[in-house]
Amino acid sequence: RRVLFRSNQTIMTDDSISNHLLELRSRLLKVIALFTVLSVMGIPFAADIYELIALPLNQLLPVGSTMIATEVSSPFMAPLKLVLYLALLLTMPWLFYQTWTYVSPGLKKNEEKFAGPLMLSTIILFFSGVCFAFYVVCPIIFKFFIGMAPDSILVLTDINQYLNFIFKLVFAFGIAFEIPVATILLVNSGITTKAYLVKARPYLIILFLVIGMLLTPPDVFSQLFLALPMWLLFEIGILISRDK
Repeated sequence: RRVLFRSNQTIMTDDSISNHLLELRSRLLKVIALFTVLSVMGIPFAADIYELIALPLNQLLPVGSTMIATEVSSPFMAPLKLVLYLALLLTMPWLFYQTWTYVSPGLKKNEEKFAGPLMLSTIILFFSGVCFAFYVVCPIIFKFFIGMAPDSILVLTDINQYLNFIFKLVFAFGIAFEIPVATILLVNSGITTKAYLVKARPYLIILFLVIGMLLTPPDVFSQLFLALPMWLLFEIGILISRDK
């Protein structure tokens, strides 16, 4: 057994590195297994799931307008791809759990008490962002774009393009809502300080506005509507975090 790294607190050997890699592989396989099971379970209900996900747009389409499939395989592949997207989405809590349990043995005793609440917060915030995007942001965006179409244009949205748009937005907001967790980790780990983040607040607000501009229709109301929650979550992270 060869010693690779030595300090007053830690001795890293070939065996310990191999054990860490084996554990990491085991946890990744568990995540893949759940994703596979959810995907297989969802395939028989792919058409029903698609109708549910397409509801926000179908409710806003003008009379006589429908969604269309521009490729021969789209009627089959789009619902199947939707099932895979949803399986990935539902696997995220299990991924977060496996990640936390993998890194938790390396935490100090005063850090372990934050691991459980932080993991739970990660899951809750992620799905809060997903729900916010799907139930609030998407209807606003669809209503804006459909309303901007001239009367001479019949709105016919391709199902593949719709699903790609939905899930890019959903995952983007799911990750964006992790701002409090990211803030707490940055401060509590000593990478930065609360004072530095407070000082950088004006630049971060501009960043939130830019993100809102990129993810929403080009109007000030929608940009603020998305940027303000991100700013609020950042402030919550600042209040909760503690300097190391």
